[in-house]
Amino acid sequence: MSRPLVVIPARMGSSRLPGKALAPIAGRPMILHVLEKALAAAIGPVAVATDSDEIARVVSAAGGRVALTRGDHACGSDRIGEALPTLDPEGAHDVIVNLQGDQPDIDPDALAAALAPMADPSVDIATLAAPAAAGERDDPNVVKLIGAEIAPRRMRALYFTRAPAPHGEGPDYHHIGVYAFRRTALARFIALPPSPLELRERLEQLRALEAGMRIDAMILDKAARGVDTSADLQRLRAAQDKDERSRR
Repeated sequence: MSRPLVVIPARMGSSRLPGKALAPIAGRPMILHVLEKALAAAIGPVAVATDSDEIARVVSAAGGRVALTRGDHACGSDRIGEALPTLDPEGAHDVIVNLQGDQPDIDPDALAAALAPMADPSVDIATLAAPAAAGERDDPNVVKLIGAEIAPRRMRALYFTRAPAPHGEGPDYHHIGVYAFRRTALARFIALPPSPLELRERLEQLRALEAGMRIDAMILDKAARGVDTSADLQRLRAAQDKDERSRR
């Protein structure tokens, strides 16, 4: 039986939307919304890994656990790799869940769903995807999963891309920013340099695929879109305001 640890990597220096981790949504910084969803999932302890003293103060003030890291990591999983000896020095957790810090709209139940492929010992990393919505195929901010169906609602990942792919008629899948690593797979991943396709597409999971690691994805009904741009942030704020009005 797996013993997951959820770690949320967060930084202030996002190239497309600087400072987004602390961007207010419904009066609270985005990182606290992500932290709240991770805690609600109740799959294991939760912590934030960040290079920012400001983010660390906000998380700590809200009662969250935080580990400070260097600021030069190529991706969130590398940041988690640095934080892990501080967060789990005894190695008690055999599955490390990377919940990206720009996923404030994630359904807590989705985190549990991401763990399902871990029952197969040949899977190194598990993730999530959902059918792409109208217009997402051509949006480079929406990462597409290209994979082979190996069971109902489960795919083996062959590639991830920002391009409209695959070619031709058929379903498109929107990748969701959650990764469940076996601890041994995370150790292998962070020991590798950023790969050529990872750098070209700006997608960390391609490092794993280029190294021959297996990634399986569970397919959800609907994607929780991450916050990559100011338009994403405004969309999420509008949705939160609408929900708030409906509760009044």
